[in-house]
Amino acid sequence: MAEAHSAVAFSFAITHEGVHVNYDREVLHVIWHSGVRSWRRNLRRFVNNVRCGVFPASLSSLALTVGGYNAMYLTRDTYNHGVDLSFGFIDLLKKHVKLEEPAKGVVCCTVSAFAVWFGAFMFMKYSLRILYVYKGWMYEERGRGRKLSISTKLWILAVKLLTHFTRPMLYSYQGSLPRLPLPALKDTMSRYLRSVRPLMDDENYTRMEGLVKDFQKGIGKKLQRYLLLKSWWSANYVTDWWEEFVYLRGRSPIMVNSNFYGTDAILLHPTHLQSARAANVTHAAFLFRRLVDNQQLQPIMAQGLVPLCSYQYERTFNTTRIPGIQTDKIVHFSDSTHIVVYHAGRFFKMPCYYKGQLLNPMELQMQFEHILADESVPDKGEANLGALTAGERKPWAEARNKFFNKGINYASLETIEKAAFVVVLEEDEYDYSPDDPTQLDRFGRAMLHGKGYDRWYDKSFNVIVMRNGRIGFNGEHSWADAAIMSHLWEYVLTEDLISIGADAPIMGHMWEYIMGEDFFEFGYKEDGNCNGEVTCNLPLPTRLKWELNQECQIAIDTSFRVAEALLNDVDLRLYMHTAYGKGFMKSCRLSPDAYVQMALQLAYYRDAGKFNLTYEASMTRLFREGRTETVRPCTIESSAWVKAMENKSVSNEERAKLLQIACGQHQKGYQDAMCGMGIDRHLFCLYVISKYLEVDSPFLNEVLSEPWRLSTSQTPHGQTSKMDLSKNPKCISAGGGFGPVADDGYGVSYIIAGEDTLFFHVSSKKSSPVTDSKSFARQIERALSDMRNLFQSLAKK
Repeated sequence: MAEAHSAVAFSFAITHEGVHVNYDREVLHVIWHSGVRSWRRNLRRFVNNVRCGVFPASLSSLALTVGGYNAMYLTRDTYNHGVDLSFGFIDLLKKHVKLEEPAKGVVCCTVSAFAVWFGAFMFMKYSLRILYVYKGWMYEERGRGRKLSISTKLWILAVKLLTHFTRPMLYSYQGSLPRLPLPALKDTMSRYLRSVRPLMDDENYTRMEGLVKDFQKGIGKKLQRYLLLKSWWSANYVTDWWEEFVYLRGRSPIMVNSNFYGTDAILLHPTHLQSARAANVTHAAFLFRRLVDNQQLQPIMAQGLVPLCSYQYERTFNTTRIPGIQTDKIVHFSDSTHIVVYHAGRFFKMPCYYKGQLLNPMELQMQFEHILADESVPDKGEANLGALTAGERKPWAEARNKFFNKGINYASLETIEKAAFVVVLEEDEYDYSPDDPTQLDRFGRAMLHGKGYDRWYDKSFNVIVMRNGRIGFNGEHSWADAAIMSHLWEYVLTEDLISIGADAPIMGHMWEYIMGEDFFEFGYKEDGNCNGEVTCNLPLPTRLKWELNQECQIAIDTSFRVAEALLNDVDLRLYMHTAYGKGFMKSCRLSPDAYVQMALQLAYYRDAGKFNLTYEASMTRLFREGRTETVRPCTIESSAWVKAMENKSVSNEERAKLLQIACGQHQKGYQDAMCGMGIDRHLFCLYVISKYLEVDSPFLNEVLSEPWRLSTSQTPHGQTSKMDLSKNPKCISAGGGFGPVADDGYGVSYIIAGEDTLFFHVSSKKSSPVTDSKSFARQIERALSDMRNLFQSLAKK
């Protein structure tokens, strides 16, 4: 009855005694503040969009230009001397403006000044875009004793001159970023053939050369022309198709197959109170959202000069994936003042704002404690309801349309989908012990898939808080790539650790933010509770209600059985390598990422007895709306080095030389991918066009069906300025991971966590007779050891 009473904020009745007005002052107060908050957000967004639109110029430069023009022109009219900066344009305008002086002079001066400023602004904007097309800086080696070329030095000077006088906002550079370039067809074909050479014998390679030649001379030309047209017309010729066909059109479960996860800082445990940890993380996440909404988050800059595209940040919060019969869609809501909390089989709507103000951590902790103290039992079918989002997409879409399209179910589902994000209060405990590495394995599995029903896998992200205060997240992949999520996580943890006197690395921008604020900024009292006091009459969380009939419960159970079979087949191993890390790799004058990739090549060859197609994700955010590109670490050079390591007759000197060549080739491949000269996104888009045109290409059919039996990705970290790894070496996150891409392959995510630590998340399927995650982790350990011994043996000579 309390909810029903609160829903009626205003009513009136006409009787013989007159008009009686009844209203709830508290509810009207809340409505007033909600409206004010909405207007403020819209006004702030408008002003910020204008400021970003005129970057690298500024509104203050416009005011100075207009003021200066008026001052100089009016001074000339008054004292009959001075310079007409408009070269007669103002006098010409005066002939067509029917106003009296001095208004006529002010209007004409203002118009002339604006025209000059606008011309200068457009020149600066497009000059900056042209400068950002240049990618020569990426291929030049840096470091002690390395000299930059004259062209790169001049480029750096020009970029600094254009961007020095205006402080950028999050989206300031979006209009200056260049389009993703379309590689020439012959270049992609040449790079493709080179990439598959170590995977094929002479006969198969000759056959593939024939397919490439036929494609290049035949249908490939036509497909390339259509793709060229798309690259001219769209902001990014890959991103919309990649999002639609790789993510949203997939009908298989997104749990394990698509969603990814992140973990806590494992060496520090700031509080064992579940409610306190959940409160700090939630508060920090909302602060990050405020930074994104206000565009106060600084854009990530490569080498401190070149911005990365920031468009993915927009959908971080208030976003959900909606299932469809043939394709899903991503829905982003403009604002949300609540989260949804899942605990003990029940869903709660938890308000996080009161009278337009974000609740402080202590107030949020009280909200979570209220949920934890609730002893009500789940409605029939409610406990496993999240399994619908974990199973096949088509049955979920059908169930959503049939059982959740009206009434209580519709209202509750809408509450979840409109929430800023979901917080899961786990009933289990997970921790880390160096004496029992399997604890990390269990923790990773909890983050990757949970129990198959206790996450809302469609939400942009779920924050998972264990009963003992350990935290992690599960992220949906279609709305953005892992770097965005990891930025928030790192930032929040960073703040938490500083506040408790930690000595730290964390994983990558959203998770980075959460972790930083949680550890370094907010902190905890000695008893583990959040800092702060309750300052208002808290709005209490409310249980979401459901009416799930027998047919709906059958649909839920069917999805759960699919999810359960999938998660039970996951073989996950988290390997923490502490023998050495980035510091030793750099002392060998090798790229740490290339070094690790070569170790994975050696480990896989030893594990499988052969080479296989290998995927490494790189980003293309140097271009507008860029997402990812594929690097192919299995190269002619890497296979030559691996074979040399397995050949006892090859000297260590020769092995080291081959390793340096292999790392150099890998680094070039990574640079090419970042610069829009990759292989796989180009081939993917050609394939999509062939399907639209309903033409068949034997070459594209074979290429796009090749399985990635070794799929790898490095977890980004250090994206915020709050984390100083040299000062805080104990703040180590184990990073995050993902499920295997191929049924008979491995998924390997790794994080180079500081100077002396590496983490590897190795996933595979138990049902595969040719994979074993624990065995592969041991092969990684052996490969890293052999590589260190290789360089140490040379140093002794």
